[in-house]
Amino acid sequence: MQKAIYTTVGIDELLAHVQALKGAGARFVQMHAERCVDDGSYRLVYTFINVRAAQVQIARDGNYAIENLVVEGIDQYQEIPSISSYYPAVFPFENEAHDLFGLAITDMQVDFNGFFYQVSTAEPMSVITPEVKAAREKAMKVRAAAEAKARKAAAEKAAAAGEGAAGAGDTAGAAAQPAAAAGSDTQHDDAAAKAALKAAELEAKLAAMDPDKAAKVRAALAAKAARDKQKKEA
Repeated sequence: MQKAIYTTVGIDELLAHVQALKGAGARFVQMHAERCVDDGSYRLVYTFINVRAAQVQIARDGNYAIENLVVEGIDQYQEIPSISSYYPAVFPFENEAHDLFGLAITDMQVDFNGFFYQVSTAEPMSVITPEVKAAREKAMKVRAAAEAKARKAAAEKAAAAGEGAAGAGDTAGAAAQPAAAAGSDTQHDDAAAKAALKAAELEAKLAAMDPDKAAKVRAALAAKAARDKQKKEA
């Protein structure tokens, strides 16, 4: 007899739970996404068979359990981490969640440099707007450039450290400075890319709102930005 176990987790907890299941020998079965009609949020359900536990249960009484991780209350514009680094077979399911609902599943380890190919056509094929598509492509380029810069700095540091015992300490210390600066630049570039993506997604969300409501939201955001600026300057 098959039993189903459902565990509700937050987006920020998802990868830790998936990692634990992977470590326990669980096998990925499927993932599905659905839209909640009550509030318009989205729900993801990831299904696994804990193979080792199932073998024990079947030998004991013929039963085994299907384990499900449930992520609820997802906003259409929230980033959802891909679990493909643990279970590559999830790719077609995550791709379907994107195509059907436009959900932003990031950091894919299969291909596309961590992002799905972004289309900008109207529903039902996708709800990704041209602005969001452009922002994500920019984020990909900025991230790739930052990573390349960091790798180059690390290579230069390693080369400098291997030039010989004489003066090696000074050489390594000097190489560490550009490497640290590269790390700082990487963080800055990544933050800028994320900010650009967030701004584009916010604009897309506002564009879909009633004009009066969108104007009120813009006014509230502007007021908050002004307050934050005053706090920083104080």
